Amino acid sequence: MKKFVSMAAVVVLAALLIIPQTGCGSNTEPVSKESFYFDTTCKISIYDMKDMSEKKANVAIDKAFKQCARYENLLSKTKKGSDIYKINHAGGKTVKCDPITVEVIKKGIRYGKMTGGKFDITIGKAEDLWDFHGSNQKPPDAGKLAEAMKYVDYRQIHVRGNTVTMGTTKGEIDLGGIAKGYIADRVSEYLRKLGVTSAIISLGGNIECVGDKAGSDFNIGIEKPYSDQSEIVGATPLSDGTIVTSGVYERYFEYKGKKYHHILNSKTGMPVETDVTGVSIRSIKGHSADCDALSTTCLILGKEKGKKLIEGMDGYEALFILSDDKIVKTKGFEFKEE
Repeated sequence: MKKFVSMAAVVVLAALLIIPQTGCGSNTEPVSKESFYFDTTCKISIYDMKDMSEKKANVAIDKAFKQCARYENLLSKTKKGSDIYKINHAGGKTVKCDPITVEVIKKGIRYGKMTGGKFDITIGKAEDLWDFHGSNQKPPDAGKLAEAMKYVDYRQIHVRGNTVTMGTTKGEIDLGGIAKGYIADRVSEYLRKLGVTSAIISLGGNIECVGDKAGSDFNIGIEKPYSDQSEIVGATPLSDGTIVTSGVYERYFEYKGKKYHHILNSKTGMPVETDVTGVSIRSIKGHSADCDALSTTCLILGKEKGKKLIEGMDGYEALFILSDDKIVKTKGFEFKEE
């Protein structure tokens, strides 16, 4: 799926939106394409590059999407033949992996340690029991969920060199909470090597900006929860940086009057109960993977603990949308409320 998109309209990018700016000159009209990877719509818009032309920009975007396909073929849980698929179907046997896969797994383990297991990339077995896309949208059987939870523990992952071994025969890794951020970082680096000086990479709720837009910041809108991507709560300026949003409204269903979302408690396998509906984390370029993991982590932790975590880290800022629609942010998060 590929198409050109004009900047004349607001571009909807999952929980984040690029808001058109006026007065920036005609040279800011981007060349944009969309494709589908990692179970989400991905979009790359190039505003400027060395010897900019529509043809050159299209070639650069196509090459970047090939990189996305390469990463998906390594890191996807559902892609047969991927490193993660092999690990999850190895029955506890050692699997030789690409160094990229090992790097992302190690980062996932690091966040598992940081959060005492609240962020856990071995949640995959429990996630398999939840259906957020099909027709069987109801909570899983309690007995089956309890059985799946026996295999959730990031400490079971053993990495030696370029090999990965699961400590239990049914352990299952899912990098959904960190992989897209890692890929946004790598695609940003790749575009810079191709001579791109101004661009937006959007992988679902993960956005990374290359440079700025004709000397002005890009204006990133943050979606209002449960608004079907049609309303924003406000916007934040961004250049040469990244912002990632996680929300309980991204994938959810209602059953017998109760909402069930896709961010699961690593101890129970049920959706986490939190006072937060959405978290946006921003940082400088090259830190989208960390923002990805931190946005999920902060949503799990809730406002008080999540805000304290970010305030104790250098180079990161956070904005929390609470269940009562109030907005709380760290001091350095620039934000203009609508």
